[in-house]
Amino acid sequence: METLANLEAFVRSAECGSFSEAARRLSLTPAAVSRNVAMLERNLGVRLFHRSTRKLTLTEAGEGFRQAIAGNLEGLQAAIASVSADGGEPAGTLKVSLAPTFGVSHVLPLLPGFLARYPLIRPEWHFENRQVDLIAEGYDAAIGGGFALSSGIVARTLAPAHIIAVASPSYMRGRVPPSDPEGLQAFDGIVMRSLQTGRIRHWAMRDVGGSEVVARQRESIIVNDANAMREAALLGLGITLVAVPDVRPDLDRGDLVRLLPCWYADAGAISLYFASRTHLPAKTRAFVDWVSEAFKVGRLAERFAGSLG
Repeated sequence: METLANLEAFVRSAECGSFSEAARRLSLTPAAVSRNVAMLERNLGVRLFHRSTRKLTLTEAGEGFRQAIAGNLEGLQAAIASVSADGGEPAGTLKVSLAPTFGVSHVLPLLPGFLARYPLIRPEWHFENRQVDLIAEGYDAAIGGGFALSSGIVARTLAPAHIIAVASPSYMRGRVPPSDPEGLQAFDGIVMRSLQTGRIRHWAMRDVGGSEVVARQRESIIVNDANAMREAALLGLGITLVAVPDVRPDLDRGDLVRLLPCWYADAGAISLYFASRTHLPAKTRAFVDWVSEAFKVGRLAERFAGSLG
């Protein structure tokens, strides 16, 4: 009977087209992955990969074998994780993707308490401005917004992603605040150019009465990162539109002030994403429950709601 290690090495190598990348995801050496695949080929008596110096490609037999075991392998992994969880504490590497500013400000502070409760879990947290492929890239969970819910992925909403107008007290000193979103054009605007579309993002803001107005800012400063917009606002360079969680600490300290308190833009939701396995690994379940409870106890959904003024 084949070992799970051999089967995992084969499936990940097929997904990545590389022993080196498969090794990274499995926390092994490339030599170990190559050896496991070679052992599997020897035991089966067939060649599973065409090997070249540039890329691995599946043979016809390899593709058929991959299709036959891929789903079953996930079931085996889940079953092993479930049995392991029943026998002891959640353990292992917990690979999570987080939006940088949000993750550092609101999720990283939860880590000391989490590790005190689950000392056998080893965090591997990636702070990145991109939507990862949880399954293909080997992530246990991700926190952010706007992820495509592909097959096998579920989302648990943590808080709204509301966009508000902010500026520093020094910038607003001597200036009359705008009374509606159209009034933003009279001020220096700190705006963001999308890396995906190459366009400047203009938000449609709404008030509690349901009115909606496009907030067209003067393009005084253009950046491509939300945290850079926040920093520019802190430097007193103008007004910017950013997500409430990214500036909540600054607002609480008085380093930034909110303008147009009755207006906000809705950018969707901040969610916790994870694979919808029947037997979720204990380490992932512990993380999902810990973060969800922390947001509930801290009433962060309410604190991040721009609609509440």
